[in-house]
Amino acid sequence: MERNELIELKGIVKRFDDETILKSLDLSIKDGEFVTLLGPSGCGKTTTLRIIAGFETPDEGEVLFAGKNINKVPPNKRNINTVFQRYALFPHLNVKDNIAFGLKLRKTPQSEIDRKVEEMLELVNLKGFGSRSTASLSGGQQQRVAIARAIVNEPKVLLLDEPLGALDLKLRKEMQIELKKLHERLDMTFLYVTHDQEEALTMSDTVVVMNHGEILQKGTPIDIYNEPANAFVADFIGESNIIPGIMKQDKIIEFLGTVYDCVDTGFDKNENVDVVIRPEDIVLLEEGEASIQQPANLLKGRVLSCLFKGVHYEISVDALGYKWIIHSTQSEEVGAIIGMNVTPMDIHIMHKSEVK
Repeated sequence: MERNELIELKGIVKRFDDETILKSLDLSIKDGEFVTLLGPSGCGKTTTLRIIAGFETPDEGEVLFAGKNINKVPPNKRNINTVFQRYALFPHLNVKDNIAFGLKLRKTPQSEIDRKVEEMLELVNLKGFGSRSTASLSGGQQQRVAIARAIVNEPKVLLLDEPLGALDLKLRKEMQIELKKLHERLDMTFLYVTHDQEEALTMSDTVVVMNHGEILQKGTPIDIYNEPANAFVADFIGESNIIPGIMKQDKIIEFLGTVYDCVDTGFDKNENVDVVIRPEDIVLLEEGEASIQQPANLLKGRVLSCLFKGVHYEISVDALGYKWIIHSTQSEEVGAIIGMNVTPMDIHIMHKSEVK
């Protein structure tokens, strides 16, 4: 089903003192989409979210909601609610009254408040917790209460500003799944802010990678991971081997003094480029095997380290003066000479970028 544009940012500029935080930013978000703003601290992602929420006003540009300019609309008049990393629950109110707070402000009839609160408790898997004190809840449960309080008024958009940041790793992974399920059940747009690559890839329909107040790439998690727009995106979205190279011609790349086959086209002849090879795309060959097999994209190197990471070994290899990172299910002895093969499909070529 084709979805309409719900939120549009056009030429948004935001300055604090003499520093420009957002630089003529353009972004569109569709109705019902789960969009994640991903980037390092200070890249402008939270400022973008706060401008959409109405907590900050852009110095230049327009914020459109369903086609209407809302630059001057106060936060409480926007059909948008926010969940923060610090959940800001009311300690003097129990779970039910925390969730019901916004409904009471609207003077909603008590019978409807009771019905909606029970619906929310069931939706966030807290049925039977209504009379509990928020102080008695775990971090994950408190987060669910904050989400229930934010969605009980049925906003069109839910903004989530690093809401899992205070949770431990196991609970964070569980809540990623819960949030994704929640989004699928609600007719609501989610805009999520994080610096955690795994969160972005796990939950989102669309990932927006930001740095220095600019959008570097927008796409599906698969596109962002497999086809990064530049070296920053490739490095930030996951571990990568990034090597300078020269595109000799279509499907022929030279790096580290050797020519290899690849599948990329559309570059200028002898153009300086960045070559990206993911650690999991490198196939290891033992020394004897490597001497017999001579595939087109074979490298040889010496193992510098081999660390067990749980689901794979992270192996560091010195080959042609470059330190390679390889993820493999097989371990290697430090000091061993091994062969490394990569298929043309797994050699990704990118234009050089000024963005660091």
